[in-house]
Amino acid sequence: MPISRCRVCGQGFFKEPLLHYENMPKAAQNFPDADALKREEGMDLTVCQCSGCGLVQLKGDPVGYYREVIRAAGFSEVVKAFKLRQFSNFLQKYSFHGKKIIEIGCGRGEYSEAAVAHCVKNGLRVSRGYPESDTLKLADGPFDAFFLLMFLEHMPEPNLSLKFIYNNLKEGATGLIEVPNFDMMLQKRLFSEFIGDHLLYFSRKTLEFTLNLNGFEIIEANEIRDDYVISVVVRKKRKLDISSFQEHENKIKKEINEYIGRFGEKKVAVWGAGHQALAIIALTKIASKIKYVVDSATFKQGKFTPATHIPVVSPEVLRADPVDAVIVMAASYSDEVVGILRRQLGDSIAVAILRDFGLEAV
Repeated sequence: MPISRCRVCGQGFFKEPLLHYENMPKAAQNFPDADALKREEGMDLTVCQCSGCGLVQLKGDPVGYYREVIRAAGFSEVVKAFKLRQFSNFLQKYSFHGKKIIEIGCGRGEYSEAAVAHCVKNGLRVSRGYPESDTLKLADGPFDAFFLLMFLEHMPEPNLSLKFIYNNLKEGATGLIEVPNFDMMLQKRLFSEFIGDHLLYFSRKTLEFTLNLNGFEIIEANEIRDDYVISVVVRKKRKLDISSFQEHENKIKKEINEYIGRFGEKKVAVWGAGHQALAIIALTKIASKIKYVVDSATFKQGKFTPATHIPVVSPEVLRADPVDAVIVMAASYSDEVVGILRRQLGDSIAVAILRDFGLEAV
């Protein structure tokens, strides 16, 4: 059934297709014998482009054998020698000797019992299946690295397949992904490259978008085999480590509470009712110790700070109802505020600025 939205980002296609070919081969591997000629017929190919991410793709259904991997390149001694050198360099460069590596869509493992038996006979551990469930866990996983070679372009649900791979990898795992190079197709006007087998036509830009969307970052990219193939090394994205935030929060909390402790409760005011000041007041739990919050914005005056419920007042209140100290939390305006305080109150009041590194008495 033809699709109307991008297989990767879900956005709609441009209104008009890029190309439309009639009576094309149904599949690159669909060779009829003499008895099947009367029943065999061609198909129309409609090539569309996503209006969002820009990925070029076919609008129709995948070929019946899209779960299989059938590589004519496997018959080329030149290509086989090149791949052996490439894999050897990859393993050495990223220190994967002795580690657990999986190939998704392995050659001679084309989703059939006979092919799996062939792999096992050659000493390979093989699982029969297809990556179409992002919750499926492989028995031998998680893996340190993976290969996905000339297979992604066949996948009708690439996000699901890439998430399956992602969920069966160790943190920081590395992979080698290769797809036909649509940039080269454009440059050389290779209209004959469109075929029902290939649903997706990746440029470097759209490949990077697809991989980033599904948890991978590209760390190396090359064009190989006379620029016909985009070959990228990817790494599984790591969760950002922001444990230092908690350490810094504890430091700020300690410094502010110690500063307030020098003057006593309700003897200190905060200048600044911006979002950072509001967050600091809440996180350091100083609301009961602060007399009021000063802010020059008239629309905030006469109201209360969200969550902590401290009255917000105008700068004039510092004269009418004075405090012993002010902590300035006005971000990039802090030095300007200190200037105002010194001009209006001189040295009669203690002042400290909350900088990004901590509390600074001025």
